Amino acid sequence: MALCMCEKISSADCFVLGAIQIMIGIFCFLMWYLLFTLYWGQFEGVFGIYDPVTYKTGSSLWGIFFIISGASIIRAAIYSTQKHVMVSIIANSVSVLIALSILCLTIVELSTFHSVSYRNFGQAKLGRRISSILISFYLMELAITFIYSTIMSANMCHRHEQRPSEDAESSF
Repeated sequence: MALCMCEKISSADCFVLGAIQIMIGIFCFLMWYLLFTLYWGQFEGVFGIYDPVTYKTGSSLWGIFFIISGASIIRAAIYSTQKHVMVSIIANSVSVLIALSILCLTIVELSTFHSVSYRNFGQAKLGRRISSILISFYLMELAITFIYSTIMSANMCHRHEQRPSEDAESSF
């Protein structure tokens, strides 16, 4: 197994992490499409429609950023240059922030529930179940991006610290 810019993560591990991020991003995007079709067909009733904050912001649509960060990890594993690794660290840092914000929005959505029309109650209940399922995927994405960014940043700093001593030794 070739090493991915550092001694601690192999390129095979980077491929797996990137593939998992891409799958999570695709799943979140498809769940947004399901929620879109679910909430779009609501009827205006006495108590109104169920219009959660995560649906208004399109937070599951933000899964596209998870796909981009997964692709950047795979690209950094293939082309193990410092530029590609830095791009993957930046993309994963952005994904950490996005996953945290989506997680907070979903928790706010699930903690507040206003009455809706009896016609829309089933759709609201199903949408809340989907949001509760998505929380586990957001946590998984948060863990993957945080761990990858932390390990790769630490290894970049470690490698940068070792470089001057190696140059000094080679000059003697």
